[in-house]
Amino acid sequence: MTTRTEVQTIRDQNGTAVYAVVPIAAYKKLVVQARTAGQRKQAAVPHEVVSLMVDGASAARAWREHLGLTQIQVASRMKISQAALAQMEKSLRPRKATRVKLAAALGIAVEQLLVA
Repeated sequence: MTTRTEVQTIRDQNGTAVYAVVPIAAYKKLVVQARTAGQRKQAAVPHEVVSLMVDGASAARAWREHLGLTQIQVASRMKISQAALAQMEKSLRPRKATRVKLAAALGIAVEQLLVA
């Protein structure tokens, strides 16, 4: 007996597909993917932030500019100097502790600084 690997469709009398039949292995994989997709909620990143990053800005700088904040304002929230923040913004891959502090100061989720 041969194993079917393609998806089969069942059509109604008008020829419209009403059911899809998939191999059990594919079905189980889809169930797992659906469960894990529901568990991990991707934090949204606005188009403007992505555009700034494509143009060369770090995620930290792109978010700060998108939110209309100055380096002095963000540095004050982080209780660091403006020069220290400027150094952080130059890094394209800041340390985790830095990302956590930046996210808190910007009011965003840490995951939103991980756009690559």
